[in-house]
Amino acid sequence: MRIEYVEAVLAIVRLVPPGSAVSYGDVAELLGSGGPRQVGSVMSHYGSGVPWWRILKASGHAPEGHVAEALRHYREEGTALLGAYEAYLRTGEGSWRVDLAAARWAPKDGDFEHIDAIAAQLERGLRKLSVADDGMSA
Repeated sequence: MRIEYVEAVLAIVRLVPPGSAVSYGDVAELLGSGGPRQVGSVMSHYGSGVPWWRILKASGHAPEGHVAEALRHYREEGTALLGAYEAYLRTGEGSWRVDLAAARWAPKDGDFEHIDAIAAQLERGLRKLSVADDGMSA
């Protein structure tokens, strides 16, 4: 995975405010590059230093293996939840998820300026690499 892509994904994740969430596919769409699997791969390998719990599957389910820790963050931030999260807290059982319809981040104009700058930087970095790769194969 290109480090330029990793850095761009992590920069977008840092913009998502507390109490909000987006799907892996939303991040890819905001960048105009990659897809949900690529974003998920970045998050699983490099996402520990950013608010990873705000990036979810399109279903609203927390990242596998991090459900309890994610739930703690969601409750602290007031993220909208659906299902039996209180039962999960008591017993470790019960199905719940983030209510993405209510919690999905809607970037504002100022956010789009940052997003556009991140996407443009990614594009420039990938274009440089592509030109360098073409020069090596000639």
